[in-house]
Parts: sequence; C-alpha cells; structure tokens
Amino acid sequence: MSNVYITTAIPYVNGTPHIGHAIDYLLSDTYARYRRALGDTVRFQAGTDEHGNKVHSKAISSGLEVQEYVDINSQKFQDFIHQLGVEYTDFIRTTNKDHIRRCQAIWLKIKDHIYSATYEGWYCEGCEGFISDKEYNANQGSCPEHQKPYQKLSETNYYLRIKDFKDQIRTAISSDQMLILPDYRKKELLKLLADTPDVSISRPRKNLSWGVPVPDDDTQVMYVWIDALANYITVLGYPDQDISDFWPATVQFIGKDILRFHAIIWPALLLALNLPLPKVLCTHGFVLADGQKMGKSLGNAVDPIEVLNRHGLDAFRYFFLRHIDTFADSNFTWEKFDDAYNNELANDLGNLVQRLATLAQQNQFTYQSSQPRFDSEYRNLMDNFQFSKAFDYVWEKVQKLNKTIDEVKPWALAKAGNQQALSRTLQELITELLELNHMLAPFLPTASTAIQDIFSATPITPPTTPLFPKQ
Repeated sequence: MSNVYITTAIPYVNGTPHIGHAIDYLLSDTYARYRRALGDTVRFQAGTDEHGNKVHSKAISSGLEVQEYVDINSQKFQDFIHQLGVEYTDFIRTTNKDHIRRCQAIWLKIKDHIYSATYEGWYCEGCEGFISDKEYNANQGSCPEHQKPYQKLSETNYYLRIKDFKDQIRTAISSDQMLILPDYRKKELLKLLADTPDVSISRPRKNLSWGVPVPDDDTQVMYVWIDALANYITVLGYPDQDISDFWPATVQFIGKDILRFHAIIWPALLLALNLPLPKVLCTHGFVLADGQKMGKSLGNAVDPIEVLNRHGLDAFRYFFLRHIDTFADSNFTWEKFDDAYNNELANDLGNLVQRLATLAQQNQFTYQSSQPRFDSEYRNLMDNFQFSKAFDYVWEKVQKLNKTIDEVKPWALAKAGNQQALSRTLQELITELLELNHMLAPFLPTASTAIQDIFSATPITPPTTPLFPKQ
C-alpha cells in the first residue's frame, strides 16, 4: 500500500464550469477510486483560482464586490464537482489566507532566482501572459484562444530565472523522471523549453490590484505562476509542514493547453525550492462539438449540466470516460451521447443485470459471494493512465458475457430440471458479472454500487425499474 497524491488544474472563477473542467475531475476521480480499491491512501486536490484581472473585471461588471463574486463562483465549482460524483479530499481557494501567506513564504525562499527588469512586449489578458514577437506575428496580432487583440505593455516586473533550471528540466523530461503523457508531447515540450525565456512572476499593483502582495515590495502583486501553481503544495501545508508523505505528486491531470506551464515553469519553481518534480503529468485533449473546439465565441459550448440532466450521472461519466479518449481530442454530439446511453449502457449493461437477476429470482438461486479482483490487463491499463482503453477492455467483457448467457442457455437447464448444472452456471455467470462490476466501479461508482447491492441481497430481486431505462 502506498500514499497517492492526485491533483487537478484549478479553474479561474470568472466563468461557469464547462466540459473541460469535467474531464479533469473525472479522470482524477477515476484514478483515485482505483487506487483506493487497491488499498492505497489517497489525497486528491481540487480548487479554484481566484486572483487576476479577469476575475476582478468580471466581478466589477457583475456589480459585486470582488470577494463576494469569487465566493459565489467558487461555490459553483464545488457544487459542480459534487454533481459529478467526484470525491476529493482537499479543496483550495487561492484567496485563502493560509495560501496567501504560504505563497509569500515561497517567494522569499526562491528570491535568489528572482530579479527585477523592465519589459516591453505583447500581452494577452485572457492568457495572463506576455508573448514573443514571433508568436504575435504567427497569430496575426490576436490571441487565437481568446479571440482578442494583444496589448502592447511596458512594465517593470519581477522575473523567475528559468535558465537556472533548464538543464535539470530537460533531463527530467527526457529520462521520464517527470513522465509526460501522452509520450508524443515530450518532443514538443523539449523544443519549447529551449526557447523559453525567463518568466514574469509579478505585475505592477497599478495594473493588477487583485492578487497576492509581493513580500517587501508594495508596488508589485504576484502573478499567476506562483500564486496558482503553488496551490499543489500549499494545500498540503508547504512550507509550514513537511509534505514528503504525499509530495511528489503521483499524477497531475491537466489540459493540453496548460501543459507548457506545468512542464516548464512549475518544475522551475519546484527546483528553486529544492523539491522533487511530479512523477506524471497526464495531459488530456479537448472535447470538440461537431468537430470544432467548444467556445463561447463560437456559440457551440455544451452545458455540462444539460448533459448531466439528459440521462443522469452514470451516463455522463460513461460517455466522457469511454468515448472521449484520455489523451486525444474527441468529439461530442447529442446523437452520439444518446446512442451510447440507449444502445450501450441500457442494452449491454442494464440488460445484463436484468437478465441475470431475473434468472436468479425465477430459480430461487442464492449467490455464494467471492472477493472480486482486478485482472492484470486492466491493472496495466489503469496503472498507465489509459482510462478510455481500460473502459473499452471491460466493456468488451460485458458484451461477451451477454453472448455467453445466450450460449449456455440457463433457462434450458431450468426447464430440463438440471438443478446442479443450473446453480453452477448461475454462480459462474454472476461471479463474472461482479468481477466486471468491480472493474467498472472507478468509472461508474453509482451503478456499480447498485449492481453489487442487487446480487448481494437474499433473495436476489431484479430492479423494478431497469438501471438504465431507454429514453
């Protein structure tokens, strides 16, 4: 048994939860449930990023005090996480006084790698970062992510000297000491690392008032890179407490659009603190709508609450954990979602449970329980964060078990009065189902609990309403 630490990227509270946030939470929750089932002790972080101009501006435009605004929106994310059936252990808000104090202590610990300089360049408020002239020209003067022109700024800021750590970061990525998943992103990261300049880690207070004050300089406020990235260790108590029981993180789940920050700036910060790097950065792709990236500007964003309400939580988790590839961009359509619910969840799993429970009831069969286990192929896929493939693997077995029932025909054994063969067959079929159910539990915890309850009861009784009624 081991200590396991799992993190999610903390979202800005200037908007409402979207599908991308859901993917972070679902992948993390699935892995956490898997590791708990193995007997490991899991700490699982979630939180909200509440500083910065975007948040401040949105609060003012909403007619609210900034603290009131972030309080309301942070609660929206906490509610959303609970709606997804996600069970975290630690929730952090970057406006928390302990986090602010710890960020200031971190600043002082790394001050030998910080310097002040004046910089003039192009800035994106949405990304909260400066970009190079090369990137400005490539994007024709406008941020492709936020659909807004870059601003020309000249500021005196503090910088983290990234070049102090480039060799160590390059070695960590190349040797998989800090494993980047999927593997094909390693090459692009190493190229980015070579061109990464020192990073601005503060903004003048006159331009950014809503943030963590820089220690010993009232004119500057901490920039997102220390305030937000440090949450992964401040939530554990760093630097007030020894965090070695859970740090380095076992895995950090992030979207591909923020990998560069987590694979370059975050390691530099950790190395400046003499802390080990995370073991795995697991990067998921985008959820597309009809082949296009979702976005408010495109008017194609899918409301996750609407998806949840369509067929319920199990259907939501089923689709986004099986039909959305763990690593690659994947497409969502309402047609695909409805088809997955009716023709897979209802037809395959729901029908399987109903058939076996009905056969057990009709034949007054009492199941002799056994302890289910994860098989080696499943464990290999889960240990390597291949969640969509692991789900496919289990589902193929669900479909195969349905075919096995048709082949062995337990109803024919009952009709022939062969009670011994019937009991043996039902025992084998239900045991196989519960083995599969054990592997489904990290993905579909609600349905898995219901299935376990059905076949643990005496007598076994099929549900009066199918687990997944067709709609």
